[in-house]
Amino acid sequence: MKMELSSADGIIVVDIQRDFCPGGALPVPEGDDIVPLVNELLHKAEKSGCFIVYTRDWHPQNHMSFKTFGGTWPEHCVQWTAGAEFHPSLYLSDKGVIISKGTNPEFEAYSGFQGTDLDATLKANGVHRLFIVGLATDYCVKETALDSLQRGYDTYVVKDAVRGVNVHPNDSENALNEMEQNGAKIIFSKELLY
Repeated sequence: MKMELSSADGIIVVDIQRDFCPGGALPVPEGDDIVPLVNELLHKAEKSGCFIVYTRDWHPQNHMSFKTFGGTWPEHCVQWTAGAEFHPSLYLSDKGVIISKGTNPEFEAYSGFQGTDLDATLKANGVHRLFIVGLATDYCVKETALDSLQRGYDTYVVKDAVRGVNVHPNDSENALNEMEQNGAKIIFSKELLY
């Protein structure tokens, strides 16, 4: 099914940062493989007047999610470090908005909506339908999609433009199923590009 993008649409590029790609502190296997496809989607979105958002983990050094402070994860995406930078090949549109999350050391923030002004920004720009791409399927992509649904957005996850951590073998597949059961539509990039 071919879908047309418009100015009532938004694309959220979730956390395509150095630390989440191979060679980073918390790499998603093959996380950088999606970058060329995400770039294609971004160019299409830009031409269509679609609202573009880039989320990023932007943690203080003492964030509670870090193992050092009793959390689950190694230190990653610390503010102003190379690991927190977007992947060098990711297309950064000058029309795009950057949303920083996980900035409070005392709160986990997987979703781009958690503790940010993302919802207000989207509403102020007349966005009703959201397309979500990025990393990682089983954490930040999933939580962003679920929050998007809770806030009433028509929510699509582009299956070939996301990658998961898969701490357990089926985590990504289970996450996609959970998103779908909650009302998200799981699509492929070709439905937007061709």
